[in-house]
Amino acid sequence: MRRVLYALLPLFLFSIYLYGYRPVVVLLVSLILGVATEYFVEKGRNKKVSEAVLVTCTIFALSLPPKTPLWVVGVGIVFAVFMGKEVYGGFGRNIFNPAITGRLFVYITFPNILAASWMVPGAFGSHADAVSTATPLGFLRAGDISSLNLQDLFLGFKGGSIGEGSILLILLGAIYLLITKTASYRTMLGTVIGAIGTSFILDLLGIKGAFATLYSMLSGSVLFVAVFMTTDPVSAPKRDLSQWIYGLLIGILSILLRLYSAFPEGTSFALLLGNTFASLIDELTTPKATTPTTKEASL
Repeated sequence: MRRVLYALLPLFLFSIYLYGYRPVVVLLVSLILGVATEYFVEKGRNKKVSEAVLVTCTIFALSLPPKTPLWVVGVGIVFAVFMGKEVYGGFGRNIFNPAITGRLFVYITFPNILAASWMVPGAFGSHADAVSTATPLGFLRAGDISSLNLQDLFLGFKGGSIGEGSILLILLGAIYLLITKTASYRTMLGTVIGAIGTSFILDLLGIKGAFATLYSMLSGSVLFVAVFMTTDPVSAPKRDLSQWIYGLLIGILSILLRLYSAFPEGTSFALLLGNTFASLIDELTTPKATTPTTKEASL
């Protein structure tokens, strides 16, 4: 869990340059209330707080728009830890990724508030007054690809959630997690292949509203989710083949939901659906035990 935090640290530090003090405050509120929620529940079970809650709080905070009201942050992280984790029995027993559970809860409950919580990135948040700004996915949905610069998208000089900015830092985090054998490359790569393949096919077929593949992959949170959320060892499948299928499912659904849902981003819903079917995928890919014949049994 500590290695995941190390991998997230560069993204958080970069977000301070993009948005000033806002990421710091959002993360502090998330950590304080998230840890407190787990502490009070686990205290009743005579157990201690796990380091995993720090990862949940950090990923949840980084998944939010930088100008998210702090009371929304608080409601979201309490819901994430309590309903996404503790009601299932605590660490290692949750079905859904707690961070994405909280993210989806506030995403659906307070859509108008979150939609007005974006900031113009850069210069330590000095553009804070320009709160209402289009994200790259907003430009793509409007068919305005000319307003996007591939270099800025890759390096992270773009609007969006706190931690999804720099593709470069996300890739470096992925390399670190893989080298240290902290995360599975199968779920990461499966998600990326599923997203790229689906986006390319839709674009190739000329489907109305489909995004150009390269711009699609460098915008939004597909890569952030692939690296830091599909790899959650608790809510992801356990078998090798299952992890490939799981990643592909999330990648494909992310792009389809972007195109056909009312929400501009589909990764949160895709991951939740992946979590839902994770155990079933494991079961379907488990080799069936062969029943011995009468002769074999007698021997």
